[in-house]
Amino acid sequence: MDQSPLHELADMAKEMMERGVRRIHVLAWRDLEDREAGGSEVHADAFMRRWQDAGLDIVHRTSKAVGEPSQTVRHGYRVVRRGGRLTVFPRTVVSETLRRMGPYDAVVEIWNGVPWFSPVWCRKPHVVVLHHVHDRMWDQILPGPAAWFGRKLESSIAPPLYRRTETVTLCEDSKVDLEHLGWPRERVHVAPAGVDAFFHPGGTKTENPSVVAVGRLAPVKRFEELMCQFRSVRDRLPTATLTIVGDGSDRHRLEQWIQDNDAATWIQLMGRVDQEKLRDVYRSSWLITSASMAEGWGLTLTEAAGCGTPAVVSDIGGHRSAVLHEQTGLLVEMSNLGERIADLLVDETKRNEMAKEAVRWARSLSWDQLAVDVLRPLHHRTMDRQ
Repeated sequence: MDQSPLHELADMAKEMMERGVRRIHVLAWRDLEDREAGGSEVHADAFMRRWQDAGLDIVHRTSKAVGEPSQTVRHGYRVVRRGGRLTVFPRTVVSETLRRMGPYDAVVEIWNGVPWFSPVWCRKPHVVVLHHVHDRMWDQILPGPAAWFGRKLESSIAPPLYRRTETVTLCEDSKVDLEHLGWPRERVHVAPAGVDAFFHPGGTKTENPSVVAVGRLAPVKRFEELMCQFRSVRDRLPTATLTIVGDGSDRHRLEQWIQDNDAATWIQLMGRVDQEKLRDVYRSSWLITSASMAEGWGLTLTEAAGCGTPAVVSDIGGHRSAVLHEQTGLLVEMSNLGERIADLLVDETKRNEMAKEAVRWARSLSWDQLAVDVLRPLHHRTMDRQ
């Protein structure tokens, strides 16, 4: 009988602790409780809580979150929040070097655009979790010179320092991108995201055609382009509606677009919602969509799949792993997004077939397995120590 993921995780954790590796510091620029938290933070919490349950001692070092204490305990592991979005990087390196957060036996660096340079200062076992290469996203995130430096840092300054570092990413496209930056193929490990069993079918669909999009309201998500594309949906289906769940820096701009285009009757900006409400929206919507420019995976798409809601999304790397084309949804060119959404909204038979396949697909994705897949390269590094 095959060993369950949690049993495998427990065995690896035990072997690591027997080799003196118990205290693991996980570095990330943003925390799950942050107002702009997204899939990366859900991903990190998923493996950290399972590692903690397996007996490892986890400290999560991150930046300040508005309204949250500087230190807390979540799901059994300790969270330390100090520094701003940029100052968290040097402050963390100094803290780790001086052991201000206590001694550690291993480090996991979650690289979201800006690296922590752990290969330079960490002499203990360490691995990197890198969801995706930002590339042209830099122009959406930062002004001209800063965007140039971000690309330079990601593409040529940092990679040579990481080529001997075991690196975990979420999909094959991201692995290829890392190989193009110089990572040896054998150093990059693909670990697909999971779907919580909480996201399962239930309730009823809305009477009129409804589409949901979920994510941070940021330029990289291209919500304004999505709203423009949705006009063509309305041309064919005048009662169709678009609900956008999430918050972020682009909210005011999107609200202005809705006002300028007299779209308040068919576009709703719902803001951040709790998990119960999010599941209700997934379940009641006919489709989920995303116009994002880049994703490491597309977690909201697989959560919606678990609720029996197919997807029509931009054809990008992370989406290609989260959506099985013509099975659980459609991968399309941005210029055709609205047209293909309308096509699937009017094809009830195909939509229902995709909904059933989406549920099956979501049930195959396990956070328990993800926790094993992220720990495995760190376990190997531990076992290789003399």
